[in-house]
Formats: sequence, structure tokens, C-alpha cells
Amino acid sequence: MHRLAVRILYVLLLALMASPAAAENVTVQGDMGSTIRYVLEEKVISGDGMRKIVMSFVIPQSFESPTYRQAISDFSLDLKPNPQDRQETTDARGNRIVTATWTEPPASVVVKLSCNALNRTNLQLLETRTPFPLGRVDAVLEDYLKPTEQVQSDNPKIRLLAADLTKGLKTEFDAVQQVISWVVDHVRYVSPPAQYDALYSLQSGKGNCQNYSHLSAALLRSVGIPVRIINGVTLDRAYDVTWDRGVMTFKMGKGRHSWIEVWFPDLGWVPFDPQSTVLFVPNRFIRVEVGVDNNETKNDGLMRWSQVANARTKPTMQENIDAAFANDAVKVRGTRQAYGPKNLLLTPSVKAEFKQIIIEPPPPPPVIPEEVKKELRYDVPFLYGNLEYPENVDFAFPRATKKSGANQFEMARNFLVETAEYVTTKATQYAQVVVLRKPVKLQKVALALHNFGGDGQLWAEIYQDNGGKPGAPLATSRLVTLDQLSTKPGYRWTDFDFSKDSPILMPGSYWIALGFTGDPIVNWFYTYGKPVGPVDGTRYKGIFDEDWSGALAFEFNYRVAGFTTKDETAAPVAAKKTSEAAKSTKKILKRRVIIRRR
Repeated sequence: MHRLAVRILYVLLLALMASPAAAENVTVQGDMGSTIRYVLEEKVISGDGMRKIVMSFVIPQSFESPTYRQAISDFSLDLKPNPQDRQETTDARGNRIVTATWTEPPASVVVKLSCNALNRTNLQLLETRTPFPLGRVDAVLEDYLKPTEQVQSDNPKIRLLAADLTKGLKTEFDAVQQVISWVVDHVRYVSPPAQYDALYSLQSGKGNCQNYSHLSAALLRSVGIPVRIINGVTLDRAYDVTWDRGVMTFKMGKGRHSWIEVWFPDLGWVPFDPQSTVLFVPNRFIRVEVGVDNNETKNDGLMRWSQVANARTKPTMQENIDAAFANDAVKVRGTRQAYGPKNLLLTPSVKAEFKQIIIEPPPPPPVIPEEVKKELRYDVPFLYGNLEYPENVDFAFPRATKKSGANQFEMARNFLVETAEYVTTKATQYAQVVVLRKPVKLQKVALALHNFGGDGQLWAEIYQDNGGKPGAPLATSRLVTLDQLSTKPGYRWTDFDFSKDSPILMPGSYWIALGFTGDPIVNWFYTYGKPVGPVDGTRYKGIFDEDWSGALAFEFNYRVAGFTTKDETAAPVAAKKTSEAAKSTKKILKRRVIIRRR
């Protein structure tokens, strides 16, 4: 259901309630300004029989839009040893590309790219009067309307959806916000996905930053709105948005990222991150390369080489991104609106004609009468949580080799990013909500952890919900000693056993927290957005604070295993579980709690 409004669009932020809210559209106002020293370092170790190495890099350029500005200075690119050839060219998109060639490949190559970035995100009232449809656009924009292998804007399914989403709309802003809202609500972040193109994203409902960008671009291009793909880097410097119920903290992983820019005739190119923002990106983004899709925007960090046939080893590349903030001033305020989408989306205030997206709230968890509780039989395997993450991935060497010709190969940048929080700090406590719609006899809780070392013991705790925040403690798992966790690269499930007491959890919200003694150094992996839980379902507080006033804009990866009931009275809205899921749960429940050290 839609309502037409001609008014200031106070779009999007944080619902912060223990159960999913009806709408998570939040307007943000304020300013973010930083001076950043950006450094990209790469080290290549040659393989056997190397004949030639070619590496390319894109020089970050200054950019200005109504909301996001990037001023680049003091750029340098050091290559050791010096290549036999080094050239700088500018491609059709305006990207400045440095290509270095070693015809006498050394045993190793060390690269250091650096620059200063004066980045500012200004979130004030915007006004746009561009009508929709746009009509004929300038010839220089036509490439950003065309379909590509990854942006299938001519596909009938994409065209049909885009036409439906924009039917009857009068302004370009309304068309764009309807499309981005749909993408935010219908694509779930996973990394890495099986494919990166728009059609896969539409059909599977999942993907990483490339998928969000390609699907958004395909839908918008199909209705005549020019969109270009941006590649760059996100920095892991958190920032806070204040609102009437506390603070929401936003944080990206440090690594490669893809987003989009949309053309407005009266505003120019305006950035969007289709995972979470409209009409802006945070100033923690370093903008690098522009193109029609991510197949084209692959020059930054691209390595190509040739070597003799049947070579025993391929070269390896390790990439490290660092950023030093000489100054950082952030003052942003958010206001939650009563209209959609369901998932978190941020935008500055906009003066434009638009249709509000009205989202009906989901039904509350069922209330089971006391007399029914006594009759429940827990004999159905239960598995639930934020289950998908890149397990056992070594983030220091995430790139894969691709054959490009006879004895020719390449390694392009990828978008696998280590998104994790150091959760055994003695300054801050973290908790993750789980919303149950079925009664569960709890057996195990697993967290996606990596052990960096130290010593001590870990355990998981379950808390009751108290007004959308952790309340009284409910149950504690058995202890896991740190030496039971592998220190090999990557994140893995760590099981915490509750089977001794097997607490019964009725439908509702509960909170999972990690407890520890000693000095463990442990990270907990998280996923961008909220794949399964409410917007405010990840909380933190100072160790000596009583109020869990801080909320995080991501969701920790967790897994709840146990048994539930098939009683229809007890769980009228319970989801059906497949036999495959049931078998998987049984294996988890049978496994010993002791984690063998690898």
C-alpha cells in the first residue's frame, strides 16, 4: 500500500526493538569530515618458470557530488624492483591506469600505493525536481544505460520487476528510492556468492556488494536511469549515528567494495550504497574506479603473468590496506520514519515528490498457554541463526588464479573482506539477539570465532529480553578452554554446550553473549545488514555500564541447535524444516563439545 506525499523525505535509520519493526527508513542529518592517509601494499612471490609479470593500478581521483566529496593529493606509487616498462593511460571512463611490466620477473615484487584523501560527507536537505521517466539522455551517458554480462537490464524478469516498481511514479527520486528499497528488502548479504550478476541476485535473493550494485543498476537502467558501477575501498573506522534511543554504530570491513552512482540531471552523479544508503556514501569510502560493471572495473590491483607449461607453482599475492586518520569529525543525527523499507536504509532529507512504502509489522511470537507447555514433546531437530559466512578462509591470501590464455593467468581483486569484532576486550561487552517463533529445548549455541592467541576460557550466556535489550541471565554453557580452538587462519563454528540443563526457551527474544576469563584474543565474525534479526539486534555497552544503549548495524554469525515441537498449537507460525536441515542438526547435536585442537 502506498500513500502519495509531496514533502521533505525524512528517510531512514534504526528501529531498535527486540522484534522486527514495520519499517526501518531513517533520515540522517549532519556532517562527516576526515583527513586520511591511504596506503595499499601488495607483495608478490613469483612461481616457477615466470616469463612476464604485468600489474596495474588505478590512481584515485578527486570527486564531488552534492553529498560526498573526495579530494586526493600527494599520490605516489613505488614499485620494487623497478619494472622494465611503466606506463600511465586514461581509459574511456576517465580512469587513470598505471601499468607496470617485468619482462625479467624477480623473485618478489613489492608495491606501495599511497595518497592523502580529504573526504567529507555532508548530509543536509537536498532538492531534486527531475521528472520520471527521464526521457532522452545525453549521448555521453548512453553506455550507463546499456545491458552487460553482469547487469542484465534487458532480461524480461528484470524489466518486468522494474516496470512494476516504478509504475505511475512522477519523479526520478521516487523511482530510485522504490528500487533501492526493494533491493534492500529482498537481497541478503552473503560472501562469497555463487555468482555476481544481477539476474542471479534476483533469482537467489542473496549476494555480496557486487550483487547489490549489479541488481540495482539493472533495475534502474531498464527504466532509463543511467547508473555506473564504482569500485573502491572501505575503511574499518566505525562511526556513530545518534537518535532518541541511544547510538547506532556503523562499521565496514577494511577492504575492496562496490557501490553505484546514479545520474540526476539537476544533481549530477550521486553515490548510493545499495546495501544501506540512498544519495550518499560515508566518508570512510575511498573512491577508485568507474565502469559499466565489475567485469570492467577490475584494473586496480590486477596482476597478469605468463609462465612455462607445467610449472609446479603459481605466484602468490598478499594485499594489505591501511588508513591513518589525521583528523576525524563526525556529527550525525538519525530520525526513524513510519514508512518502509523493512530493512535499514539511510538517506539525507530530500524535498521531492515520492510515495511512502507502508510496511505491515510481522505478527508477534505466539504465546503458549501454561497448560499447553506441560504437554509439549521436544522431538523435532531445530537449527536456526545467521548461518552463512566465509568459513576457513585465509583473508591474507583470498585471491584465486584464473587462466586467461595458453600459459597465461591473472589474479584480480576480490571482495572477500574480514568483517569481525574483537569481542574479548575488557572495555566493551557485546550481545546478539535471537528471535524464536517456536519453543526450543536448547542444546548448543555456536559462534563464528577466530582464536588469535592468548589464554583463558570461553563460555556462552543466554539472557532474557528486557525491552529490546539484554536483561536477566537465563543460562550458561559449559566452559571451552582457549587451547581447544585452532589458531589456523579463518573463522569456524565454536560450539558451546547447554545440554546439561537443556533450558526450554518459549517463543520470544533472547540474547547471546560471550563470556571469558584470562586474556584470550578472539574475534567474532559478522555479516553486513541483518540477515535474520531485527535492526537493533546487536548490542554493546561499556563494561561498567548498566544500559545496553549502543546498537551495531551488523549481525554476528551464530547458530542455535536443539529440539522443538511439532505441536501446531504451540507454534502456529513455525517454519517447515526440510529433511536435509534435520539431518544436519542431528549431526551437530551428536558431536562432542570438546573441540579438537588442529
